[in-house]
Amino acid sequence: MATTERVATGPRSPFNGRSLAWVCGLAAVAILLTLGIRDGTCPSSGSIWLSYFIYGLRSGAIYAMVALGYTMVYGVLQLLNFAHSEVFMIGTFAAVYTLKGLFGVQPNHPPTGLTLVFVLLVTMIFAAAASGTTAVVMERLAYRPLRRRGASRLAYLITAIGVSLVLSNLLLLLDGGPHLGLPWNWPAVGGVPISPVTVLVMAVAVVMLIVLDQFVRRTRTGQGIRAVAEDPETASLMGVNVDRTVVSTFLVGGLMAGVAAALFGITFGAAQYSIGFYPGLKAFTAAVLGGIGNVRGAMLGGLLLGLIEQFGIACTAAQWQNVIAFVVLVAVLMFRPTGILGEQVGG
Repeated sequence: MATTERVATGPRSPFNGRSLAWVCGLAAVAILLTLGIRDGTCPSSGSIWLSYFIYGLRSGAIYAMVALGYTMVYGVLQLLNFAHSEVFMIGTFAAVYTLKGLFGVQPNHPPTGLTLVFVLLVTMIFAAAASGTTAVVMERLAYRPLRRRGASRLAYLITAIGVSLVLSNLLLLLDGGPHLGLPWNWPAVGGVPISPVTVLVMAVAVVMLIVLDQFVRRTRTGQGIRAVAEDPETASLMGVNVDRTVVSTFLVGGLMAGVAAALFGITFGAAQYSIGFYPGLKAFTAAVLGGIGNVRGAMLGGLLLGLIEQFGIACTAAQWQNVIAFVVLVAVLMFRPTGILGEQVGG
């Protein structure tokens, strides 16, 4: 009779090879920054670094909100919805149309006081509604037929790219010109230029991220999303409406992208048919960095990517911003493909 030996093992160390790689990577970055400051490549002024830190948080907050759409859809359908960047793009157009068409806001003449608060609130609502509606229609017309036929992941990916091209070229035909958003004055706060819109972006992002995190964890719909992400067939047998859950996932991701689009349009003052390309790719990078399919990972990844970008261009130039972001994507895929927090919706 064969016997099986069990090898006794002690408690697992919290530091494995990958953890050591992250520590070594952070140490290398710290050393490079120190050397860069010493030889003058990087700025030595604390106020300049604080400025880049604030800009990084602002950009990262927008990346995080867009990344949530990627990560939630991937968690539920195992689908990389590259058309999500066009959902974001439509939100920027909705925001600018609301500002200029509905409220008649003119460049260099923004509203003030309670009027400003009302204008911004309505703008974000309209942008979120436009992006959310686009995401739901996209799911209903493009992805649901594939899901019901049991299509392969490659079919989903090709469809996503096709939807992306259709939406971007449709907006090019309907309105291909760039639009300016809402300029702001930049008062100095503590020696660091902090605009009111920067404070707005970070405040709204914090609120939205907390609300979404609690929505996924505590509400019935959120529990359904987590159940479908874990096992769609078992969730269906337990009474979860899979179609409704998938629609809810697309809707929530679209709403978050719409709010981010409104904040992006107000911050950078532009809307264009191709404007979603780089923010979309960077949001995808943020989702991968934090852990694709992980809600909190998308939040963390967005903030980290924004900071890495800004600290990187502090020692190089603004033209390197996109290069830095995609180097991060390649590095994560090579050394930590599951991201910092791993793959788990709601984790």
